[in-house]
Amino acid sequence: MPNLPPETPVRLWLLRHPRRERGEPYVRPLLCEALGCDDDDLPLSRGNEGRPLLGPPYQSYDAGWSHSGDALLLALGESVQLGVDIEQLRPRPRARQLAQRFFHPDEVRWLATQDEDTMEFSFVRLWCAKEAVLKAHGKGLSFGLEKLVFAETGNDLQLIHCDLALGRPQDWTLREWTPLPGYHAALAWRGVGTT
Repeated sequence: MPNLPPETPVRLWLLRHPRRERGEPYVRPLLCEALGCDDDDLPLSRGNEGRPLLGPPYQSYDAGWSHSGDALLLALGESVQLGVDIEQLRPRPRARQLAQRFFHPDEVRWLATQDEDTMEFSFVRLWCAKEAVLKAHGKGLSFGLEKLVFAETGNDLQLIHCDLALGRPQDWTLREWTPLPGYHAALAWRGVGTT
């Protein structure tokens, strides 16, 4: 799992996940164990956009999960708004076209400078980062992938611009990592009450 700053109260679990099955039945036991409750007592619901929500007495916690291929990634944090995404690395022959259609022009230009293999991995990095922030925000991909712009600084992606509805870019923290061979993951979070 990634190195998270010690002051960030986020726990991560990586599970094997059967394809085509919902993730919730797999994450409920882990959430119950972490929160110290029985499955029947876990107040887990969905918001209007499908975002997982924990109710009283666990409303200070936020949870999110993502699955791709045979992997399921779960995140649980306290006093943070979080989102997580995992993607299986595989050929993406339409990555350039998808980027031109859905990404910000600055990101499309960055991808255009790369050879095919590097570009496909960079595309997945951007996709994971964007999806993690948008899941944390609660609107998901329907909000618009072009409404947030990432740039590579050193070896890291950094949110440099976003729609006002997402708050200020500097309020968001992003961590990327390889959770297991053939996969890429991203976790995004900001403090509760940050606007």
